[in-house]
Amino acid sequence: MKTRKPAVAGKFYPRIKTGIEKLLDEILYKEKNDIQYSLSENNIIGGIVPHAGYMFSAYQAVHFYEILRNSNQQFDTFIIINPNHTGHGEYISIDSNDIWETPLGNVNIDDDFRSLAQFPISPDAQKLEHSAEVQLPMLQYFLDYEFQILPITMSVQNIGNAKLIANTIYKVNQQLRKNICLIASSDFSHFVEPNEGRRLDRFVIDEILKLNSRGVQKEVEEKNISVCGYGPIMTLMEYSKQISNTPKVKVLKMGNSGEVVPSNEVVDYVGLIFTH
Repeated sequence: MKTRKPAVAGKFYPRIKTGIEKLLDEILYKEKNDIQYSLSENNIIGGIVPHAGYMFSAYQAVHFYEILRNSNQQFDTFIIINPNHTGHGEYISIDSNDIWETPLGNVNIDDDFRSLAQFPISPDAQKLEHSAEVQLPMLQYFLDYEFQILPITMSVQNIGNAKLIANTIYKVNQQLRKNICLIASSDFSHFVEPNEGRRLDRFVIDEILKLNSRGVQKEVEEKNISVCGYGPIMTLMEYSKQISNTPKVKVLKMGNSGEVVPSNEVVDYVGLIFTH
């Protein structure tokens, strides 16, 4: 059994279990009154969740995960679709390890799903990548049941690959019949003035709310908007339309790094949930 050791513990989130728990306890306490708990009564398809350091982006991320915790649904597998920041690996790739380790314990890769998906297996794409890893301690903190994960890395983000991954997930699960939840790992505008970031993000968010994947790609490309995980976002959008005739999307929380450390160049974080 091959184990992936954490690459960004002590950088993006605390190195030890008690540190993670303390930080998330504090952030959840601050956010609790603004969390839309009623959404936990719906059937959750997945969410768009930021992946920066917890001290910056967990204020947005905890909204999705707290709703997940309060849902009556229990998921067998979380499919974490993430962008590639390192440049290693194939155009689409799944990690070769069997277990992912974090300070909160070990989680198994869903080998049934990995085998049937038949995407390239790459030990390099996830080795130093943070955008899937940071989601795992959150899942472990919020959920009190066992689950598996399947991180899928997108190095080439476009509508074609988004539809390919969405269709593959749908078809594989027609065979496996598992309860799955998709997490699209993405931050929004990077290193822009706060008002400009909000303006640019709005173009993308409006297309997400319309479930228009082509519109997301068009806005990102034409306006050069630095949404780093727009491929995973489009994948979740396409998957949601596969399993529901009427998927619903809701913005949970918007913010930026300047709200934590004041700056005129901020990174934007947005949490959204997909339900039906």
